[in-house]
Amino acid sequence: MPLVIAMDGPSGSGKSSASKGVARALGLRYLDTGAMYRAMTWWMLRAGVPVEDAAEVAARAGDPKIESGTDPGAPTISVDGTDVSGPIRTREVTNAVSAVSSVPAVRERLVALQREIIGAGGIVVEGRDIGTVVAPGAEVKVYLTASEAVRAARRALELASDQTGDQAADQAATVTVTQAEQARRDRIDSTRAASPLAKAGDAIEIDSSELTLDEVIGAVLRLAEERRTNDLS
Repeated sequence: MPLVIAMDGPSGSGKSSASKGVARALGLRYLDTGAMYRAMTWWMLRAGVPVEDAAEVAARAGDPKIESGTDPGAPTISVDGTDVSGPIRTREVTNAVSAVSSVPAVRERLVALQREIIGAGGIVVEGRDIGTVVAPGAEVKVYLTASEAVRAARRALELASDQTGDQAADQAATVTVTQAEQARRDRIDSTRAASPLAKAGDAIEIDSSELTLDEVIGAVLRLAEERRTNDLS
């Protein structure tokens, strides 16, 4: 059976880079489910939907057409035919995505899309509820984490790279501010009623705080090889 690798964990833990690296190494497809929730959030903001109003968000959750590419070397995400891979990474979307993704109607629709993409397998899927909800039967489940300080520093660098010129000076993503925003997201994501951020009971936890990207990728590849060896024995 084609392999499904579930990579869960909070923001800043290194899921995206590690997941793409593992997918490339194994010749698998790649799916960033977080980008799908960000795309939905971007659409809601552009449509003027009050993202804190769960009823309004639920009523519009079926409107946008969201498509995800699965090439780990060049993953894509589009909404109604428009490439939104850049816009979904802004601070505005980051600070609104937890509210949108906590709405059951949003999760129901996007989980269905995610399962359709996963199909028969052969894919590395990253998110917050992959091993617990989206693909509980995944052959390999990893929960990737890191210390709050490390995660905040990584996320601040990502946000800073989205800004240029005067915008960067005015909206500098300081580690302190980012850590506070991150803590808020973690709290919402781990306590929401619909598919909360959680470590699957059979997931292997990897703390990436003191690890290089190559070391994290190597650890996941070893888990995948162990699973394949066990399946053949």
